[in-house]
Amino acid sequence: MEAADITQGTWLNPAEKVEATEEGLFVTAKDRSDFWRTTSYGFVHNSGHVLLNDFPQGTAMEASWILDYDQQFDQAGLMMWADERNWIKAGVEYADGAPQLGAVVTREVSDWSVAPVTEWMHQEIHLRMSRQGDAVTIRARSEGPWQLVRVAPLDPELTWQAGIHVASPTRSGLTVRFTSRTTGPADISLHE
Repeated sequence: MEAADITQGTWLNPAEKVEATEEGLFVTAKDRSDFWRTTSYGFVHNSGHVLLNDFPQGTAMEASWILDYDQQFDQAGLMMWADERNWIKAGVEYADGAPQLGAVVTREVSDWSVAPVTEWMHQEIHLRMSRQGDAVTIRARSEGPWQLVRVAPLDPELTWQAGIHVASPTRSGLTVRFTSRTTGPADISLHE
């Protein structure tokens, strides 16, 4: 993987504030920002923030950030975007009293998978999306080895973009410090 300019890209829904320093890229979410489509909750939200870059077939993107948020549904990570009916976001979302590693895959409607990662609190989180064929493989880690988060289908005929993602569905004031973004070839194998 090669370092990429973390500030590069085009915002889908510009954030409240973005500041680049030697310590990273600080992104402040707007109040009530989110991405979700219909399932269980019955609403459609397309107001979260993602800094989009090209994400061609056969490539991977990684992002790192500090997990220091602790309010209901605060979230950060990476997101893939084709259009408002086809997108995938993955990362750590604070939900029900704990940080949850998970992914939301949306193909007309959203689904959500999560698992608690309380030991990751206040750590640097690393997340990788690897695009190959009709699927994306999502992996994450803190200090330990990569763990598989999700293998999800995607339509290879659509034009996909990806980038760092932040949203705060229930409050204002969430600021996330992203520390790096890298790009490179897609993972060779689903299983290491």
